[in-house]
Amino acid sequence: MQEILTSLLNVVGLAWWVEVKTETPRCTYYFGPFPKANLAEISKAGYVADLEQEGAQGIAVSVKRCKPAKLTVSDDLGEKLSQGVPTALTRPVV
Repeated sequence: MQEILTSLLNVVGLAWWVEVKTETPRCTYYFGPFPKANLAEISKAGYVADLEQEGAQGIAVSVKRCKPAKLTVSDDLGEKLSQGVPTALTRPVV
């Protein structure tokens, strides 16, 4: 039942999302949706920890109601990948 409520809230733009912005790489990530703000608040530490483990730097986190069109918005990731420069989100092929 909670999944249906969350889906409905997301459709109308009233679901809660964790927005994480990083300076390196310069990206915005959205994690969610959540039916309540407190559930998003509880989850945000795990998302930050994962990004820190990947090497992301300059992390800013907020919980907000929104309806993101993309879950990852990258300002510079494509440019770095095309230049062959590794980023925190690329892994070496072994």
